[in-house]
Amino acid sequence: MSAPPLGLHAADADAHLLAPFTAWPDGPAGAALSQFQVSGMHCAACSGIIEDRLRQLPGVEQASVNAASARLALRWRPSRLPLADVLAALQTLGYAAMPDVAAPARELRRQERRQALWRVFVAGFLMMQVMMLATPAYVAAPGELSPDLDQLLRWGCWVLTLPVMVFSAGPFFRGAWQQLRARRLGMDVPVALGIAVTFVASSGALFDPGGLFGHEVYFDSLTMFVALLLTARWFELGARHRAAEALEAVAGALPAAAERLLADGRSERVPAQALRLGERIRVAAGEAFAADGVVRAGQGWVNEALLTGESAPVAKAVGDRVVAGSVSLDGAFVVTVERVGADTTAQGIVRLMQQAQSQRPMSQAVLDRVAAGFTATVLLLAWGAGLAWWWIEPARAVAVAVAVLIVTCPCALTLAAPAAWLTASGALARRGLLLADLSALERLCAIDTVVFDKTGTVSEDRLQLSRCWSEGGDADALLKRARSLANLSRHPHAQALADGQDTGGWTDVHEVAGRGVEACDADGRRWRLGAPGWVRERPDPSARLAFASDAAVLWLDLSEAPRADAAEAVRRLRAGGRAVRLLSGDQPIAVARMAEAIGIDEWRAGASPDTKLAALREWQARGERVLMVGDGINDAPVLAAADVRIAMGQGAMLARSAADALLVSNRLMAVPQALDLARRTRRVLRQNLAWAALYNLACVPLALAGWLPPLAAGIGMACSSLFVVLNAQRLQRG
Repeated sequence: MSAPPLGLHAADADAHLLAPFTAWPDGPAGAALSQFQVSGMHCAACSGIIEDRLRQLPGVEQASVNAASARLALRWRPSRLPLADVLAALQTLGYAAMPDVAAPARELRRQERRQALWRVFVAGFLMMQVMMLATPAYVAAPGELSPDLDQLLRWGCWVLTLPVMVFSAGPFFRGAWQQLRARRLGMDVPVALGIAVTFVASSGALFDPGGLFGHEVYFDSLTMFVALLLTARWFELGARHRAAEALEAVAGALPAAAERLLADGRSERVPAQALRLGERIRVAAGEAFAADGVVRAGQGWVNEALLTGESAPVAKAVGDRVVAGSVSLDGAFVVTVERVGADTTAQGIVRLMQQAQSQRPMSQAVLDRVAAGFTATVLLLAWGAGLAWWWIEPARAVAVAVAVLIVTCPCALTLAAPAAWLTASGALARRGLLLADLSALERLCAIDTVVFDKTGTVSEDRLQLSRCWSEGGDADALLKRARSLANLSRHPHAQALADGQDTGGWTDVHEVAGRGVEACDADGRRWRLGAPGWVRERPDPSARLAFASDAAVLWLDLSEAPRADAAEAVRRLRAGGRAVRLLSGDQPIAVARMAEAIGIDEWRAGASPDTKLAALREWQARGERVLMVGDGINDAPVLAAADVRIAMGQGAMLARSAADALLVSNRLMAVPQALDLARRTRRVLRQNLAWAALYNLACVPLALAGWLPPLAAGIGMACSSLFVVLNAQRLQRG
């Protein structure tokens, strides 16, 4: 489904054309809330630039850009502002945007990923060639390298550096220009300034070795710096794209077609988008429901685990409601459509998660404020040094100013955070925790509350027999026979009881959809295994399953098995002074039992996606910093709104798209380990920043005094960068 023509107002376009990326929270006559994917963003300052420009447009009420996900949430009035004007405004700033619909957004990401990969390749490949040509100047003894050969090698370095400057370093110069035009000083400004000054000074030394710039060149340091920064940005871009692709995959996971029943008794296959309220559809066993509705005929078990958080399939019969995206396990249903398309429960959760994910964290502007002060100070120092030396010794004025700019090039400052974050992310990956957002490491340091979902998170994805008791027979003997009959059923409850042993002796086996299985034994007695209310007229309310004949009954209670390391993970978290809570959509009895098994005192049950989000907001309003761990679609909104979010690797794609990290190993001990590593990472990061500051404090006075030539400044710049990278490698241990 394509977006409306760019020049059209929403009032002139079909409403269903806007639906894939627009919601109308105040009704059709109110403001629209549209979601866009933005490309061309390189740092947090880009968010502020885009927001400021869009707020100046007539009809725009609010604009919020999340730099981590490159998502724009725009609250606007299409009747006053054509969509073309919104996109054109972004285009003048140097950014591209597409409605957050799968096809155009996917093409936009493909182009951005391809161009970024080419930039990394060009910078990395040419960096190796430049370093190879520069090596003889470092290793040759005095007199071994003839002047003409030395000059030839320098010219080779200069030629190879040109594509790096023109193509690979383009994002830094473009970002710096955009920030300067917007009267902002982000980190791209000092980076671009350092790259440009290093190249100009090296070129001047190459063209005129006896001139103002001296005779030393720094092309190897320059290309290495660009390659390292582009590599870090490539990993960041990949994480952002994977999150967007996961969201699209789930947002389009509803069935593409449905079987619509006609008034004359015939049926036809139609696109799911063509369904209308009040129509009837038929859903066969194994198919997913294409719309929210009410069951009018049929019965059976429905898997709603990823939508509602229920730990087991739910029996559905006439009059029960079903939700789009849930799957019929063993029954055929006729359903009257109540909600379709964007109004379905699943799509409503998608929209809620998108809005929470579009909120911009306040911490994103901190680095820009540091960069602004840093850049202003560097420029002032270089200008002052050049002016002072112009009066003292004009021949050295330019060399001193260049040395100041080179020695203060923010290589170590720029690499300090990426080096630490990337190393820490690698250490976490070896523990089975994959980070999708590297900045989550910083936010983990402030976490004081950890909230777990129950089903599929602290519990295994299987049930187990917790206890059984009998009336009118021996419990052990009845349990053995119940396991034998359970082997003949594929229902999850029966499979939890089945032992895979002998299934002989049963005849006239018949499985009743949504109820259970019944069969006759060798003596002709009929036995039933299934829902307690189906097996007995007066079931035991504490039983989840029953096995009975006319003379005896065995009541069985099934429960979820906690993960092997769940209790130890909770103990480690509490030992670290953090509050631990359990938040689930399951029944209170099941939640209380699980909480007791793993050592959690505070829990909430029966929570819908909205009430989960409300509970999170309540804790955050009390000043708590919350880490949420979940796995279902119903966890996606609360995951998106949490301070840090971790999704189980086998969980719903939508939950994973809203997460900062994926726990692919399903080992909960990785959660306390991640919190500990985050604090170690913060210490290393502070050490790196302290080293960068100490290096500048030591070298800047030398450069200002003219005692630090540009060559020594370049070596110092490279050594400071190497130090922060090696210091970050310590995070790989432990």
